[in-house]
Amino acid sequence: MRNSITRIVFLLTGVLGLTLLLVMTPPAAASHPPDTPQAQSPPAHAPWRLAYYEGGPHGNYHDYLEATIRGLIALGWIEPVELPSSEADARTLWSWLAQNVKSQYLTFLDDAYYSADWEQDSREKIRADIIDRMNRRKDIDLVFAMGTWAGQDLANNRHHTPIFVISASDPIQSGIIKSAEDSGYDHVFARVSPQRYEKQLRVFHEAVGFKRLGVAYEDSVDGRAYASLENIEKVARENRFKVVSCYTLSDIPDNSKAVESVLSCIDKLAPEVDALYITMQGGVNERSIPKIVKIANKHKLPTFSQLGSEEVKYGVLMSMSRPDFESVGNYLASCLGQVINGVSPRALKQLFEEKTNISLNLKTAEVIGIYLRADWLAAADEIYREIQVPD
Repeated sequence: MRNSITRIVFLLTGVLGLTLLLVMTPPAAASHPPDTPQAQSPPAHAPWRLAYYEGGPHGNYHDYLEATIRGLIALGWIEPVELPSSEADARTLWSWLAQNVKSQYLTFLDDAYYSADWEQDSREKIRADIIDRMNRRKDIDLVFAMGTWAGQDLANNRHHTPIFVISASDPIQSGIIKSAEDSGYDHVFARVSPQRYEKQLRVFHEAVGFKRLGVAYEDSVDGRAYASLENIEKVARENRFKVVSCYTLSDIPDNSKAVESVLSCIDKLAPEVDALYITMQGGVNERSIPKIVKIANKHKLPTFSQLGSEEVKYGVLMSMSRPDFESVGNYLASCLGQVINGVSPRALKQLFEEKTNISLNLKTAEVIGIYLRADWLAAADEIYREIQVPD
């Protein structure tokens, strides 16, 4: 184990480098302030009318939406305003934006917030309703499509309204866009960060040196995309470890069943593997993480959170830190500004990688018997000394 720890110090400071950061050239929107717009083909009306669609509630959706709004404020597309508490959900934030935002350029339609609440029947109806509204009423100028379901539903040629796909785990593998370089549709843009999950797995393997990695995920196109299974299998082939799978339920209305399926899989995997990769899905949340951690720690299993440091706080051994919402929000706001100024969504640069940071939980390391050297601790950006309990 000490040799493994030595390897991760080299990895973090050398191959990956904690200072890794994609330097983004300021886009056109930032160079043309909104008070001097240079739109090539402006709409016949002003301001742009924005809509929101999600497959169902997810904490990241609110955070990405809030970060994008802050970016729009910073760039001058929205007048300065104090946003409500970050504890609000996306629905509450959208309603607040519709009532309170002042802008010459953007308006948030109060009746254009859509959520399928993870119900397939609702999803099909909402998809049809939004597309019909865009084609017939033509009162929506751009849609924030949050997550994989929303991206899959609106990234098509059944309409031609600009679509911004945000917070989709893997827009390429899930079939939303053609590639990182080309969405495949003139009106579609999807932010991609293809290296994030691959980096996670390489860091985790260098740290632990596992030979059998347990992964619980829903055995569906979306479930495999959420888990980034393609990247898991790629890193497994290169590093010659075995992936042990267990299938769960994820995007279903009854979250208690999703949680139950995850806990059942963790129970099943724990005696069969020597590490667990905790993937993003409906059944992994504040209700289930303490139970997942309890099972893993009982079996002395190192764990890695795909989501980020929020789960490390609750006892997962390690992760990359949560997404840098500020930098992503500024990037998305700049992209939106370019579209307002006449750039095709397809022409936007979709690739945006974030800074690589590491989170560790020292208490978990103590419980499972992993020795952490001082230089490893020095390489970490976030360190938790206790296992906290969600409120």
